[in-house]
Amino acid sequence: MKTLAKLPVTIVTGFLGSGKTTLLRHMLDNAQGRRIAVIVNEFGELGIDGDILKQCSIGCTEEEANGRVYELANGCLCCTVQEEFFPVMRELVARRGDLDHILIETSGLALPKPLVQAFQWPEIRNACTVDAVITVVDSPAVAAGTFAAFPDQVDAQRKLDPNLDHESPLHELFADQLASADLVILNKADLISAEDLARVRLEVAEELPPAVKVIEASSGRLPLDVLIGLGAGSEEHIDARHSHHDHHHDGEDDHDHDAFDSISIDLPQADEALLLDALTQLVVQHGILRIKGFAAIPNKPMRLLIQGVGTRFDKHFDRAWGADEARTTRLVLIGQELDAAGLEAQLRAALSV
Repeated sequence: MKTLAKLPVTIVTGFLGSGKTTLLRHMLDNAQGRRIAVIVNEFGELGIDGDILKQCSIGCTEEEANGRVYELANGCLCCTVQEEFFPVMRELVARRGDLDHILIETSGLALPKPLVQAFQWPEIRNACTVDAVITVVDSPAVAAGTFAAFPDQVDAQRKLDPNLDHESPLHELFADQLASADLVILNKADLISAEDLARVRLEVAEELPPAVKVIEASSGRLPLDVLIGLGAGSEEHIDARHSHHDHHHDGEDDHDHDAFDSISIDLPQADEALLLDALTQLVVQHGILRIKGFAAIPNKPMRLLIQGVGTRFDKHFDRAWGADEARTTRLVLIGQELDAAGLEAQLRAALSV
């Protein structure tokens, strides 16, 4: 009986808006015949990122593609790893003869170390190995001192007092994502000056073990051979990587990101300009960190994909509406202490719906 080689797994981590999903799409679009399974950990009630990934061309039928995308939608991977991650991995292990690689996109607020440690469990360790942990860094946000591309008002105090950087939960989480990395991508390198990029590289290097490589990218466009096949075996040395949050898993789980809320809002069709203006107002008034979803625009046959970080919104028509599909707008809002009913009422009033 032929013994199957261990299935390599790439874990992609990074803050909200850093470009993780774009990187995964690039990897899938350039799979070159590799049979890749994807686990998407979406922080929110809507598996929007999973829906995006299912549209990628990965060399198989739509039915097969849907069977290879697993969405973990009820919290961060490090929190749900025992409830959901293990059964999903067990299913993939049973199918590993049909797979060449596994990609895992963590939540933007997840801690990577506990996930890597899960690969020490015998049933997974005997069948899989962590090829690499890739941390995607939002270079302009680090250059600005915010670490994540949040609106200015979310962390105005940090900008005024740089001495708070090493004290803040956001910086600690940024450091923890770097501490677990085998490869760091300084993403959006084309959006800042060469001087700022050099400064970001130095700041990132302070948090990294010496052997970790740091590369620059724009929209995650890198050769696949640079991203997979690293053979890091991260589960073998992860315990030696220091993390600010190591003690959180000794007892009751008290992650800093528990304070983040994720709410979903369903709306009817809406004028594109009015909707984007209304969403921008929500961000400014309520400190919304991230907005993502799909919108139905009157008299448009295609669905509008919206992804916003702070007041910066990216949008494009991603696909045609299905003949039997309800043309509705579905959005996920991520922030702190969000009033779901109040936000929906404000949106509906702005859109007069």
